[in-house]
Amino acid sequence: MSRPVSRVLTLLELLQSGGVRTVAELADRLGVGERTVRRYVDHLVDLDIPVESVRGRYGGYRLAPGHRMPPLMLTDDEALAVLLGLVAGRRTGITAAAGTAGETAAAKVRRVLPERLRHRLDAVLDSLTFTTAPAGTAAPEAAVLLPVADAVRHHRPLAIRYTGGRGGGGERTVYPYGLVAHAGRWYVTGRDLSAGAERTFRLDRIDTARVLPGTFAPPPGPGPAERVLTTLATAPHRHEVTVRVRGTAEEVRARLPGSVAVVTPDDEGDGEGGAWCRVEIRAERLDWVPGVLASLDRPFVVERPDELRGLVADLAGRLMDAARHAPPPRD
Repeated sequence: MSRPVSRVLTLLELLQSGGVRTVAELADRLGVGERTVRRYVDHLVDLDIPVESVRGRYGGYRLAPGHRMPPLMLTDDEALAVLLGLVAGRRTGITAAAGTAGETAAAKVRRVLPERLRHRLDAVLDSLTFTTAPAGTAAPEAAVLLPVADAVRHHRPLAIRYTGGRGGGGERTVYPYGLVAHAGRWYVTGRDLSAGAERTFRLDRIDTARVLPGTFAPPPGPGPAERVLTTLATAPHRHEVTVRVRGTAEEVRARLPGSVAVVTPDDEGDGEGGAWCRVEIRAERLDWVPGVLASLDRPFVVERPDELRGLVADLAGRLMDAARHAPPPRD
């Protein structure tokens, strides 16, 4: 395929992605001058593709609304990226593992591919294995995800019907700050006007979502991902653990993800050299906490609960016993 033809097709792909594209943006993406962009647009118009010119400060080009484009055209790399993305999405729970949308989408892509390329991609998919089990199905329905994303993007209020983890729920009005995918689940974080506080909602527990009139201004501060991780780390659990660890907050955060612990600098110190930080962990069980603290390989002091100190001492004793015993002789 000659380079000008390839660039005209790339221009078509850019316009198909929606919205108005400025001439300067298109020229930058195609690596050509603005006059050449206009010539490429004329080529598309000659092919009866309805490219509209939008005037004004933010003007440019767009496809006519409602225009249906011809069948999909993908390069080898693009086709492989699409099919592997569908497979990976089902494996990680980002898309429904048990649903048919991913399978039918993959089938449609395969149908429009040349036979040579289809066989080569089938060889990749048939020979591919994973080291982890598929994630449980927690992907949101399109009828929920799309209006939530629209409300987030345009800063509009959102009305949702939500069912909590314990079965309670009802209508909520939310200012959605952002969408976050974490550990195979989708979350929307924002201000719950019904409760007058910030909340994080799992999208698979939202029954309906509807965009409301009006707009709001997102607050400054942490981004949506950090807000979700903090919510997960501070969710109510049976045990509330507080530990002081020698080291900077950045060093400790590198070992403890935000979904497990909240790490903050400790300005009080203890009179000894070096920085300290405070680590807060919510846990249903304490048996795994001593091992996590030992893996930090840094001095630490347990502030609460008292039960955790005994578990740390038990682990230290077991490690000492293991270090003292020599392995039995081999036959």
